[in-house]
Amino acid sequence: MREIIGAVSTRWQRRVLALVAALWCGTLTNAAAQPTAWQTIAPLFDVPVRFAGQLGPYRSPLIFDDGSPVRTPADWARRRRQLLADWHRVMGPWPPVLAETRLEILDESRREGYTQRRVRLEVARGQRTDGWLLVPDGRGPFPAVLVPFYEPETSIGLTERPQRDFARQLTRRGFVTLSIGTPAGDARSPDRAGVTAQPLSYYAYVAANAWTALAARPEVDATRIGVVGHSYGGKWALFAGALWDRFAAVATSDPGIVFDESRPNVNYWEPWYLGVDRLGPHEGSALPSAATPSAARPRAGAYKTLVETGRDLHELHALIAPRPFFVSGGAEDPPERWVALNHAVAVNRLLGFTDRVGMSNRPTHDPTPESNTQLVAFFEHVLAAGRGGASPR
Repeated sequence: MREIIGAVSTRWQRRVLALVAALWCGTLTNAAAQPTAWQTIAPLFDVPVRFAGQLGPYRSPLIFDDGSPVRTPADWARRRRQLLADWHRVMGPWPPVLAETRLEILDESRREGYTQRRVRLEVARGQRTDGWLLVPDGRGPFPAVLVPFYEPETSIGLTERPQRDFARQLTRRGFVTLSIGTPAGDARSPDRAGVTAQPLSYYAYVAANAWTALAARPEVDATRIGVVGHSYGGKWALFAGALWDRFAAVATSDPGIVFDESRPNVNYWEPWYLGVDRLGPHEGSALPSAATPSAARPRAGAYKTLVETGRDLHELHALIAPRPFFVSGGAEDPPERWVALNHAVAVNRLLGFTDRVGMSNRPTHDPTPESNTQLVAFFEHVLAAGRGGASPR
């Protein structure tokens, strides 16, 4: 009888061990089958062969205004200050960024593994705006991402605009997110709270103050705060990341990353972006949505000055270096935009960095599940604890 019991016990133990081994092997197999964040995006950081080395008509940011070349990282630090000052001079100066930004929690609820808080924050002296702060479950401090758009509800999935819920998707992957919309609510006639800078520069100033609000939160790691936006929000994110260097990583979804008057939606000439003319009739006026600059509707404001003096947004890409920069390109940002991005690649190379500039492409302006997976993977890779944006290559 003892032999029978022992045999049964041994067979049972073997079956249990076999089951455990099978489950363990299956877990390892599934883990191996899941690509890492870097594996998801690594090919997107390789300049396509047909664009390698092409610099196009864009004036190199690695040349000083007097024509002398930038040869060292110390040279670049001086050149960067020069570029930043030039853009602020053309667009109009910022007031001081707020030393402290009050963030008031208005409401709180639970959603899908995270806490959703309705908040109100100060984004300029005397100006407040409402937004949404999403905090993942678990123990922080967490990396964080600012998500600007026309209004904040789309970014957290409370509207019927599919695939624009960047904040919700990021929070599900362990990021605190702060979603904000246009202060005073009207993107075509923004209330700039007395700030005299062009609207798009003012939005970047708002983003800098939102960064301050995020950085003060106990659940946020202030060294790991990024910014991302789509379309209008993408323009906002691009300028925010270039003009406020405390954003640790910058991503933008199909904003038009260079001036392009052949594309009506790459409309930096509009008065709600860079086209406010303080001395002319364009102040506060809006061109028809399909209008591009012409003899009948001439360029105005800072946009006119920038274009006619040979400047373009590739200089902003360079200002982001060496922080990681990712373009989720669509209809407005096709693969040909690599020609402009190559200048940021060159700046990073001078500074000793590779794999800091990437771009994905899709045929549509609207984000897709694939493009959003790539965006999230970008932030997972560059803002993950201890990684500092360095690739495994």
